[in-house]
Amino acid sequence: MAQLLVLSANTDTEVLPALALLPHKVRHIAAEPASLVNAPAADLIFLDARRDLTGSKSLATLLLTTGLSAPLIVVVTEGGMAAISHEWGATDIILDSAGPAEIDARIRLSLERGSKGSDSNELISASGVVIDDATYSAKVHGKPMDLTFKEFELLRFLAQHPGRVFSREQLLSEVWGYDYFGGTRTVDVHIRRLRAKLGDLEALIGTVRNRGYCFNLSKDDQAINA
Repeated sequence: MAQLLVLSANTDTEVLPALALLPHKVRHIAAEPASLVNAPAADLIFLDARRDLTGSKSLATLLLTTGLSAPLIVVVTEGGMAAISHEWGATDIILDSAGPAEIDARIRLSLERGSKGSDSNELISASGVVIDDATYSAKVHGKPMDLTFKEFELLRFLAQHPGRVFSREQLLSEVWGYDYFGGTRTVDVHIRRLRAKLGDLEALIGTVRNRGYCFNLSKDDQAINA
């Protein structure tokens, strides 16, 4: 039996009616930032995105930036599925019409994935930069970096593949997602901002002419990884 938390703009309605047929302990709170301050502990969170996709996405992003450790499942209608992307940071999505067997299976699988992720405790440390995947934070020379969500995602992705060169198109696909329709210039803008925030370590993000960008390890780190 799991401790479940349901975030919904309307706590008087059933977000997932079939959830009541399962033995899990369920708590409901309003889907707003103020409610998250004293939110009860939970093994898994359901976020109701049936009626307000924009607001729900903002709340999902807030959950990520504040160090969400529990798996997040977004509840949507059939028409809302196309709006869900990796930017939500969700572990899974589910239709509000799902039956008890499907809901229970998704809860079980999400908790298993979350357990594996917490065991790994991803912490990337290279050349004076420490990136903590669990808290969506990064430090340079021990000092916290003031990063936007996308800046963090870009830095983390590059650091996870040291020495590998990625084109602007590849970075758009991997970091912004296939559903992003902006131009490649946004990659250049984010790279420039990241370098400014890295300060004297700005050279960690290298430019390979006519090819793209890469994360450069120091000679000491290269020796460690060799």
